[in-house]
Amino acid sequence: MAENIINGIPEVELWIKYRKTKDASIRDAIIKQYAPLVKYVAGKVSIGMPHNVDFDDLVGFGVFGLFDAIEKFDPEKHVKFKTYAVTRIRGSIIDELRSIDWVPRSVRQKSRELDEAVQRLEARIGRSATDEEIAKEMNLDRDNFNKVMLKVSGTSLLSLNDIWNNGDENDKVSLVDTIESPSSLQPEMIVEKDEIKRVIVEAIQNLPEKEKKVLVLYYYEDLTLKEIGKVLEVTESRISQLHTKAISRLRARLTNVKKGIM
Repeated sequence: MAENIINGIPEVELWIKYRKTKDASIRDAIIKQYAPLVKYVAGKVSIGMPHNVDFDDLVGFGVFGLFDAIEKFDPEKHVKFKTYAVTRIRGSIIDELRSIDWVPRSVRQKSRELDEAVQRLEARIGRSATDEEIAKEMNLDRDNFNKVMLKVSGTSLLSLNDIWNNGDENDKVSLVDTIESPSSLQPEMIVEKDEIKRVIVEAIQNLPEKEKKVLVLYYYEDLTLKEIGKVLEVTESRISQLHTKAISRLRARLTNVKKGIM
């Protein structure tokens, strides 16, 4: 793969120079190069959001994430800046959305009810619950269950960016940062914050196969829900539902781990 060139200079050389000098002209060149990435991430985040969430606002939130990524990126860690920046940009957008509390109270309540139902049910049966079982646990017929899933789908993105920890301030781990390519989900790759990552990775690996694929394709391969639908040969709304269920299962399982149930 050809090396990325910025202003006629190989990007890797530019990063090394910037780390040493903090030259504003180099920073501006990097910002110009990666500004389209902010709109791309904002576009992905905006999918499934209610109409009161303005796209331009998401872009504005994401710009701060790009600035943060530029200042904290370490080229010696052999991670592509684009990969690193996507996580920072998305995180910045999510943090701002959470701070303005955009989720309607009724939707937040439904999301909580879904999580609690999955938590109770899967702790009881010891396996992944089916849609029918979850609907029954919530005293809903299939149509109303699907409507609930649709309502809470926009909140699931925020959930995966939530920090989960075991009470130690130094052991915080973002769930989204733990989702890597399937080949990367190996014990030897889990170097720091070992125990928490082990629990999270185990929870992800134990998801139903389709839900696990959706998370990997969305967060690691960076596909849109529509693109994932084409890959898995199902509708975009079905992918949104699978994504929501996967996040609800993860939250439920991690809650049960904290309680010592699983």
